[in-house]
Amino acid sequence: MATISDVAARAGVSTATVSRALNGKSTVDPELAARVQAAATELGYHPNSLARNLRRQETAVLALIIADVENPFFTAIARGFEDIAQTAGYSVVLCNTDENEEKERRYINVALQERVAGVVLSPSSASTDVKSLRDRGTPIVAVDRPLPGGIGDQVLVDSRRAAHTAAKHLLDNGYRRIACVTGPSGIRTADERLAGYQDALREAGLSNDLFRHAEYRAGGARLPALELLDSPQPPDALIAANSMIALDVLQALAERKLRPGRDIGVVTFDDPTWAKLIDPPLTVMAQPAYDIGAIAARMLLDRIADNSLAPASRMLEASLVQRASSRRT
Repeated sequence: MATISDVAARAGVSTATVSRALNGKSTVDPELAARVQAAATELGYHPNSLARNLRRQETAVLALIIADVENPFFTAIARGFEDIAQTAGYSVVLCNTDENEEKERRYINVALQERVAGVVLSPSSASTDVKSLRDRGTPIVAVDRPLPGGIGDQVLVDSRRAAHTAAKHLLDNGYRRIACVTGPSGIRTADERLAGYQDALREAGLSNDLFRHAEYRAGGARLPALELLDSPQPPDALIAANSMIALDVLQALAERKLRPGRDIGVVTFDDPTWAKLIDPPLTVMAQPAYDIGAIAARMLLDRIADNSLAPASRMLEASLVQRASSRRT
């Protein structure tokens, strides 16, 4: 059976470089990493990650604690995370909190009890507590939303800028009474998307108080959307803060016999498959969800390899995908 020394000799590198390359450590030169991977494949070498982690009293398992597994955004994050983790020899346990702090606490305790090697977490609230994980030295990476105080490693999207872009796009297309249905107050992404929307309308000298808070999950935004549509001066365009809210917004529009594009402009965050299949297709602020998961996995593997590294933070950008729902017809 081939050993790590055999791989190092074949690739012409040190055993430490082999270890870092096969664990997905981003500091390894890509050319060296490719050489190591080729040598490992030729020799049939597979790193014994289970034995390595047992020596550190850990399992070769990573925990991914996300807010809503039904939301395609988090599903794509999970896919990106799992692809990188599996390549590095780790299994992934998926935990769904349903935006519930008590479920989140239970899953954090499970991660501790099972001695997972690391945790990627989408915090459920501003009071998410990861002290127990930090006290044990378990590496943690926050995704989508930062941990309280901005502690630790994190992979985020610039939600405020993205919402500003969405509102500006509607303004450029002639809409003036633009509303926003955002997530629960106190959740960082919801607050930032509301702020970005308000920034754009304030800059245009227009009212920016046509907004409602709603649950980020399906079923929580229909009534808030209807309240906006039934107001004395209803909006002529609407921004939905995620794809689950967008489903409720579309239901509310159907109930009021309003058609996106023709009667009211619509832009939503995220780009689920169905967004381009409905009539008319939805304009979206597409977030790089798969990349968020993949980057978080690499960041976590780096932290597992060396927990003394300085905290790392990545801020990604959403991109506007223009379709018919935001064009007057």
